Amino acid sequence: MLVIAENLNSRNKAYMEAVNGRDRKTIAAIAKSLAEKGADFINVQCSTDGIGDEETLPMVAETVQEASGLPLCLDSRNARALEKTLTLCKEPPLINYLSADEKSCDDILDITNRFKASLIIRALKGIVPTTIEAKLLILEELIEKANAADIPNERLFADPSVVHIAGGMGQEHLLNTHECVRALVEMVDPPINTVAWISNVSTGLPKKLKPHVNAGFLCYLAGAGLDAAMVDVTDAEVMKTVYLIRAFRDETVFSPADIS
Repeated sequence: MLVIAENLNSRNKAYMEAVNGRDRKTIAAIAKSLAEKGADFINVQCSTDGIGDEETLPMVAETVQEASGLPLCLDSRNARALEKTLTLCKEPPLINYLSADEKSCDDILDITNRFKASLIIRALKGIVPTTIEAKLLILEELIEKANAADIPNERLFADPSVVHIAGGMGQEHLLNTHECVRALVEMVDPPINTVAWISNVSTGLPKKLKPHVNAGFLCYLAGAGLDAAMVDVTDAEVMKTVYLIRAFRDETVFSPADIS
């Protein structure tokens, strides 16, 4: 199970103040702590709409990379910002993400190919689809586009799109997400990676409930074969769950002391 730290996002007030203030010292300190908590990759987001990412994303990515020593997940659909940032990456990063709505699809695919990066493809077209068939159709089309751009399946991470459990058709969506992961694992050849932003499931819930819901959902998707998860690495319950999943998959040697 690959762990991608979700913590450097636009909802993190202290982090965004550091980004807007070009405060590299604070950004570096946060990044170092995420590495110490057990992240394998660090997701870097500087905005929700890509505006201004040409200036902020390279600066933040360079700082995070130096402080953490970890590869990055670049959370932007701003192609110019991605290209500037990729020139600074010591290791090929993940690009987060490409959906069926993307206006600069060809640019992002070209950048991914040229820099030998990996790419998250997301089951999203206007809204998150409500059926597994619709999710798989979108992902199939994106896989075909990526392959046509010489990006092999081994560098693709399919995201079925997670919605929160407490609203609307949340529970039905989550069942479709589980079945989508399982279908991708069983049906796609050559194999493709799967990824999910776990904490989206608990959006809107009371803070005290979030760790339990997130950890439970992570186990649920792991059972379907999930390869990578975006999680809050400061959440001890979630990280203990990650450890147990790795132990059950024989990816690490279990020790009771590690979860005591």
